[in-house]
Amino acid sequence: MKVKYTLFIVAIISLFISCSDEDFSTSSSVSPLYFSVDTVDMDTVFANVPSSTRSFWVYNRSQNNVRLSSVRLVGGNQHGFRVNVGGTYLSAESGFQTSDLEVRKNDSVRVFVELTSPKATTEGMTLIEDKLVFSQLVAMEQRMLLRARSWKARQVYNLRIRRDTIISGESPIIVYGDIRVDSAATLTIAPGTKLFFHDKAGIDVYGRLLVKGTANANVTLRGDRLDKMFSYLPYSRVSGQWAGIRIYEHSYGNEFENMDLYGAFDGLRIDSSDVSRPKLTLKASTIHNCQGYGILAEQCLMEMQNCQISNTQNDCVRINGGKAALTHCTLAQFYPFATERGAALWITFDKYPLVTCLLQNCLITGYANDVVMLGKEEKEKGVLITFRDSRIRMPKIDLPYVNATFDNIVYEQPTDTAFSPKNTFMTFDEKNLYYDFRLKKGSGAINAGNALWTLPTDRLGKLRDAKPDLGAYEYAE
Repeated sequence: MKVKYTLFIVAIISLFISCSDEDFSTSSSVSPLYFSVDTVDMDTVFANVPSSTRSFWVYNRSQNNVRLSSVRLVGGNQHGFRVNVGGTYLSAESGFQTSDLEVRKNDSVRVFVELTSPKATTEGMTLIEDKLVFSQLVAMEQRMLLRARSWKARQVYNLRIRRDTIISGESPIIVYGDIRVDSAATLTIAPGTKLFFHDKAGIDVYGRLLVKGTANANVTLRGDRLDKMFSYLPYSRVSGQWAGIRIYEHSYGNEFENMDLYGAFDGLRIDSSDVSRPKLTLKASTIHNCQGYGILAEQCLMEMQNCQISNTQNDCVRINGGKAALTHCTLAQFYPFATERGAALWITFDKYPLVTCLLQNCLITGYANDVVMLGKEEKEKGVLITFRDSRIRMPKIDLPYVNATFDNIVYEQPTDTAFSPKNTFMTFDEKNLYYDFRLKKGSGAINAGNALWTLPTDRLGKLRDAKPDLGAYEYAE
């Protein structure tokens, strides 16, 4: 019933929009109607989960009123479509149709469509179609095609992991509430698993989390909206869709590999802990488009290899003390939804002591002139941070910074167009908010790494050659 009320209220509002000032006339004529779209395509929806609302306009561009003898949903309730025409819901009681609807001359009627596709019985996607038939008094019919691809999905609610558990499956899993991994349990997410998180849902790790994707079967963690915010902007490119992952104080030995996480608030939050015990190993993974931090690591032992952390409103990577090592990582700060954005990398040692932080063969860039922030200089602490064989968008430091060393660094300058993102990355589409941070042909990051620190394969499992490229990706023709 709630869905019906939504359609009813929205449709009533549309009536006020579409009303003209002329008096209502009961005269009618047969004239073709015009539609704002030729097909209502719902894109992809989860089976048995209500979709968002689509709408279209029906125009009468003639100089006569047009009376429709009926507007009928051909499939009735067989396919799960729900339709409201000009304020009238096509219900089962009315036979899924409305009669004697008049579209006045030079006026329009708005039609709203929603879908809850039937529970799927087969894996993968199923094409669902129905037709909306507009019939006039003298045997004139016009049809609107309603179409969607229904994806079989499993739904879980407030899932609590109390013993060692493996999550796997070909079908997507929609998560409502939180997944909580208890302190005595290990949760393993198998290759190719796709988790779609509802608003504010996330993963809380008190025990251990193993994300075990492969180069050919990444684990995907994202929001559950499959529709679009605007015609050019799917929700998959919108940040803040779900809560992200939090690793709590007494959780150790977490391993994430070949993971694609995007659209969260904070991608990954790591609480302070014993820095002598490995907290997180992150390999060949992407954290992209977060409304908070990409990674916020508080005093822990963390290692990152072949990782892309990109486009976050706060810092892409914030390291507050502890011990960290980043090899062949791309940190790209081009967050599009706010003009004030964090750094690509921020390393501090005022809240928690920093043991060491090493970055090598990395590509660190962004919109700002300086995308690397370092803690306040403390001479008595000596060298804590080492940057080597990397490219960084920051001014070259004239006077030594006593807590960091910079060895064989290429400093990006805003005035040098060769370092621009469009000359560095495969795709940098600011209009449609689509980014592919693989390297573009001619990029200065190609062959710029040091073979001494190289990794055998890149983010996508491609073999690196004797002259490795900077960042997470090895260039391929």
